[in-house]
Amino acid sequence: MATQVMRLATSVVWLLLGATAALAQDLDPRAYAHIPVNSTFLVSGFAVSHGGVVNDPTLPDFDVDATVETPSVGVGHSFSLLGRTAQAFGAMPYSWVQGRARGETRVTRAGVGDMRVRLSVLVRGAPATSVSEFAKAPRRTILGTSLTVVAPTGQYFPDKLLNVGTNRWAFKPELGISQPIRQRWLLDAYAALWLFGANDSYFPGTTVVTQAPMGAFQVHLSYNFRPQLWTALDATCYVGGRATKQGVSDDHMQSNSRVGGTLVLPVGRRHSVKLAASRGDIRYGPDFGTFSIGWQTAWVQRGTPTVR
Repeated sequence: MATQVMRLATSVVWLLLGATAALAQDLDPRAYAHIPVNSTFLVSGFAVSHGGVVNDPTLPDFDVDATVETPSVGVGHSFSLLGRTAQAFGAMPYSWVQGRARGETRVTRAGVGDMRVRLSVLVRGAPATSVSEFAKAPRRTILGTSLTVVAPTGQYFPDKLLNVGTNRWAFKPELGISQPIRQRWLLDAYAALWLFGANDSYFPGTTVVTQAPMGAFQVHLSYNFRPQLWTALDATCYVGGRATKQGVSDDHMQSNSRVGGTLVLPVGRRHSVKLAASRGDIRYGPDFGTFSIGWQTAWVQRGTPTVR
């Protein structure tokens, strides 16, 4: 019986969290999913983006044609925080960037990218549970919140327009809701606000660039074929983020939307493969497409019943 419970809990981790680590794009279905505490997952992946994209697509220069190839690795862990289910996740990418900017000769960059760290807490509908408790828990509406921090750890050359890193901090507080629909469907919706630090060494190396806050919204509709096998339709939009260079404000706010899809396939009991693709519908901002593939591994530890 105990072995069956462990298998069920591990399967549900992948049933819910197969796309937790969307390292190359902000399209993240099932980001606020209920899982047992003391669950650990390791994610490795590879993403390719092509078009008017650099590793910071929120910046105001759009005269770019580049291909960005990004292998990455991330690790996450779930735990109890004041009786609620919480998760901590961190990821570090490495990128190759090839392209042209403003008619310049084609160039290549390669280096470590900006580290991303995320802390999320399920504030309602998902109390912290052990493996045995989780196996008996009903599906409920979940309300969650998170904070994502992007640190300027990436390679950056002030005199170059194309770079791997962004040379600025970024923060994204977010609220999310996850609503089960019957037995197989799940609807997710998130609202967030990107907050940006200043880049005081922007191209050509002496320019100070700041950016106003930018709203970000996501909707995902996913369907479970069976445990560990599911697919999702994804959509996101960004509004705001007017840039200021040397005290002179840009005339346009960004107004971007993206649509995509996600497919998660099981490989044995503890492993899963995630495929994701997206494309932009751009009114003002960089236009690019992204495809990613990831390998994910999960461990679920036995624990004592949660005291609530």
